[in-house]
Amino acid sequence: MKALLLGWLLIAAPSVFSSDADAMLGFWLTKKGDTIEIYKSDDTYCGRITEIAEPIYEPGDRMAGLPKVDRENPDKSKRQTPIINLQIMKGFSFNGEDRLWEGGTIYDPNNGKTYKCKASFDGEQLRVRGYIGIPALGRTEIWRRK
Repeated sequence: MKALLLGWLLIAAPSVFSSDADAMLGFWLTKKGDTIEIYKSDDTYCGRITEIAEPIYEPGDRMAGLPKVDRENPDKSKRQTPIINLQIMKGFSFNGEDRLWEGGTIYDPNNGKTYKCKASFDGEQLRVRGYIGIPALGRTEIWRRK
């Protein structure tokens, strides 16, 4: 009986960790009102912008009236890429022991910079921390499930 119970626990454990890992999947609303979809690609978690609060450049901007693009990208060939559907997160793995996603990067299209990133799930909130070097040198944003 003990062997049967132990065997069941060993089989069930990966699925428990998998469901924890997949907790970040779905649509998230940022502080600015943008929507990010987090999805799984192969064995890593990624994210892309699916909606932005202000999709058109405002009057006074050099591109006023046009849909927003990745104009700050350091790669000049990507500066006309639309912000909608732009992949901004990639390479995240779930650390079941610490219950966080780490090892990924996050791209900020507002300044064209890519940062190391980690994320943790807290109820209906995702705490996303982008940083340079070490996590202490970064900024955390709280995203809410949409």
